[in-house]
Amino acid sequence: MEKSDKSLPALLGDLSRETVDLMRREIALARAEASEKIGHAKAAATSMGGGAILAMAGVVVLLQAAVVALAMVLPPDQAPWLAPLVVGIVALLVGWAMLKGGSAKLDGEHLKPERTLNSLRKDGALIQQEAAR
Repeated sequence: MEKSDKSLPALLGDLSRETVDLMRREIALARAEASEKIGHAKAAATSMGGGAILAMAGVVVLLQAAVVALAMVLPPDQAPWLAPLVVGIVALLVGWAMLKGGSAKLDGEHLKPERTLNSLRKDGALIQQEAAR
């Protein structure tokens, strides 16, 4: 480390300015990263919503066809209630699995501001190292 000819008040002033500048940069990084993560969450939610709507439109027709097909093989006295029940339960299970898969993409681990946290850790370590000198 070089020896400086600056006075203590000048050094403290530099430290104060550099600390403020560092904090501004960290805040800017946090904002940028939060914006990126929010964009990621919005894209995931939009994809999930759009997928659900489109899937429902096509699945309704397919489910009705499945109900009719199943009703054709069931006894006539049970077909009117059993065919829609079986098809409905299968549809619910598939839909639940799809929702769980999409919601897993929105967990806290995917939204954590990793770069900001890493930068803050490095800054903290550097400050501790300089303070120890």
